[in-house]
Amino acid sequence: MRLLFTLFLLFNFFYIYSQDKSKVVYRTFKDSRVISVQSAETLPARKMDFRVSHRFGDLAGSNGGWQTFYGLEDASDVLIGIDYGFTDRLTIGLNRTKGAGPLTQLLNGIAKYKIVGQGIESGAPITFTLLGGVSLSTARKIDDLELLRSFPKTAHRFIYNIQGLIARRFSERFSMQISPGYIHRNFVKEEDENGLFNLGFAARFQLTKVFGLLVDTTIPFSSLRTTDRDYYLPLGFGLEIDTGGHVFQINLTNTTGLAATDYIPNTRSNWADGEFRLGFTISRLFNL
Repeated sequence: MRLLFTLFLLFNFFYIYSQDKSKVVYRTFKDSRVISVQSAETLPARKMDFRVSHRFGDLAGSNGGWQTFYGLEDASDVLIGIDYGFTDRLTIGLNRTKGAGPLTQLLNGIAKYKIVGQGIESGAPITFTLLGGVSLSTARKIDDLELLRSFPKTAHRFIYNIQGLIARRFSERFSMQISPGYIHRNFVKEEDENGLFNLGFAARFQLTKVFGLLVDTTIPFSSLRTTDRDYYLPLGFGLEIDTGGHVFQINLTNTTGLAATDYIPNTRSNWADGEFRLGFTISRLFNL
């Protein structure tokens, strides 16, 4: 409730700025996603983004190395989906992920609304976008009641996500974003929490007109994840290539899942143990 109240105050504050008709910054980030973290960018009206993302297996460590061709023979997670810009401010998306956590075969829906854009010479100092998402596990029910996939109720298949995406382009080369959020899981293990507050960070540095460097991470605020050494901070580094028609990205990250409802609660891979993986994303825009 505190997060919702905070987001409500931010909405009212930035709504005032949104009435300013001054020109706004275009493409604080070049894509609607950084690596794992959603960016504050929304699609232009009547643009469709077709997206394919892939996470391979561990590059090193006990499950990587030559035996799995450095993770390239394994698939931690796969995403395929589309986003559509209904207006310049509103983007709706639907995608399917394999899933890498306790719940698999996820159908993920998102809605992003850009409340205000950063002004070029006047207006708001930042871009503020509100994101809501829901994930539905379509996995087959298992009879073992100790597993989350036992699904005693249909509602236990659902996970909800809300985030405030606050971004600023500081110069032609550097952009940064913070994203406070809340994830609610209807069914968790006894020692875990249903609600999970989190805070994401992302940054982008433009090297050339074509190449950009990316970094992102998300901190889950959870007593279990603070004390349990099996959980680790999701952290990724990426190289972004803008070809004009589409954006291609290659990255290294310890996250196994691609959906926020998957990787934020369930990152159990440790960079120090070589449990990071190669990933890529291909994004293509179409006019509709």
